Amino acid sequence: MWREWALALVDLLLPPFCPLCRARLDEGRRDPLCGSCWDRLERLSPPYCRTCGRPFPRFDPGGAPEAGPCEPCRRRRPRFSYARAATLYGERVREAVHALKFQGKTALARPLGDLMAEVGSMVLPVAAVDCLVPVPLHPSREAERGFNQSVLLARRVSRRWGVPVEPRALRRRRSTPSQTDLDAEERRANVKDAFQVCRSRAVDGRHVLLIDDVFTTGATVSECARVLLEAGARTVGVLTVARVA
Repeated sequence: MWREWALALVDLLLPPFCPLCRARLDEGRRDPLCGSCWDRLERLSPPYCRTCGRPFPRFDPGGAPEAGPCEPCRRRRPRFSYARAATLYGERVREAVHALKFQGKTALARPLGDLMAEVGSMVLPVAAVDCLVPVPLHPSREAERGFNQSVLLARRVSRRWGVPVEPRALRRRRSTPSQTDLDAEERRANVKDAFQVCRSRAVDGRHVLLIDDVFTTGATVSECARVLLEAGARTVGVLTVARVA
């Protein structure tokens, strides 16, 4: 009750507005998102590839949620055991992720992390997960940005699930160019040997869940999974805010 009163008082003194559409927050709000923007985050629904989570066209509404593996996973199986995303990388999700990463709107990690936790609880073996490992930024990039969005998301998921975060288990040992304009092969080459396990005891024999913002080709998380498995991790899965279809 006191939290509701405190929120009402803050809203009265400092009227809150959604960072995406600038509408005033009202019913259905998921601070700092308004109810409309929260509802417009395009949830990823089945069927999808059982390995990488790539969405498939839905022909049978009553069909199995998982299918596949998809063609790319058949050609080159990723090093992770599974990957799932909370949303498709649509317009509103892209706006939210960009505002978080590039505009410093770190409060957006709360609703995005909550959505990851809610979806993940339905599609992942949460009880089997031993720790959450955020995909690291290079120290120079993190210093420039002031934070690692994957760490913020992981902490929010941790809060909902009660699974510990290991933010220093993995580090990015060299800076890599942006992946934005690279194809799948170029992305794999770009991140090859870019990561290193720093705390093998934190992952040895454990079911590790990598946390990141967007899954595009899976090159980054697959390389992270490779070094985690070589360091003794028993299983490596992936959970992201969004997935490029």
